[in-house]
Amino acid sequence: MKRHQTGLLNQALLIVVIVVLAVLYLCAALGLIDSNVMRIMLSMCLYCAMGTMWNLMSGHCGLTSLGQQSFVGLAGYTLAVMTTYYSLPYGAAIIVGGILSALLALGLSLVFFRMRGMYFAVATWITAEALKTIFTSWGFVKKGAGMTVKLRPYPTTMEIFILALTLAIVATLVVHFLLKSRTGLGLSAMGNDADAASSVGVNIFKSKLVCFVLAGFFTGIAGVIFYMNKGSIFPTGGFSIEWTVSIVFIVIIGGVGTSVGPIVGSIIYVLLSEFLSKYPGWSNIILGIIAIVVIVVMPDGIVGTLQKKFHFEIMSLRRHAPE
Repeated sequence: MKRHQTGLLNQALLIVVIVVLAVLYLCAALGLIDSNVMRIMLSMCLYCAMGTMWNLMSGHCGLTSLGQQSFVGLAGYTLAVMTTYYSLPYGAAIIVGGILSALLALGLSLVFFRMRGMYFAVATWITAEALKTIFTSWGFVKKGAGMTVKLRPYPTTMEIFILALTLAIVATLVVHFLLKSRTGLGLSAMGNDADAASSVGVNIFKSKLVCFVLAGFFTGIAGVIFYMNKGSIFPTGGFSIEWTVSIVFIVIIGGVGTSVGPIVGSIIYVLLSEFLSKYPGWSNIILGIIAIVVIVVMPDGIVGTLQKKFHFEIMSLRRHAPE
């Protein structure tokens, strides 16, 4: 009976979410959303997509990466190069940026999957720093002077917002259905104990590879959309560690290993960032204090804590046996 009620509640929530998303699409298309509000929501969508992918790696697969900025920077420069030198449309840049980021993840996996824990995390961070150095001294991408995105015609904020919203929805659904599949059971087992999972037949390398490449692909697309909105890219920004710091903050306060944690975390993070932008010298300190408080008071994050307290899981990943 309790499972039946939970199922009905989940169905009701799903209907509400679909209606809200449809209204968002319609309001954006009709120009009914204020440009500043749309800018804030655009950031929420992009961070949601990136946070969802990092949560897949760290929360479910045990891969804690500190180098997600590698994919953001590479894809952002892909957009700038393709539009500046070849006058290609942003659709092509989105596809190529995502593919190049996925290929980078594939190449890194061949070496880094031999490492575990902090060694893997540090290796991904060092890779991002190396890419920053390369792009800073590479004449083709104008070295440290950065590049401008030259799209003709340039998409409106509304069009970019719709792309970001679609990316967030697709990323969330891909991760949700992946974790609901048989592969997801293996990932959950890996997150708890990789050696034990391997002993019962889980292909550790293949499972990690799927997560890492997916994360690279979607994070790269988020990077393309972000710099399409920003209009220019520099090595210090594209490959900045702040990308990963923001993503980790989002997942931690939302709830590691939860389906909607990155959604809640991205909303909170962007709103806090907007408010704290008035205090540039204190913003990172305040965000750090908030993260520490959440870790101490709610170690499962906001969503994880609420789900445990009220015994209800939003977008449940459990696979129930038929009654």
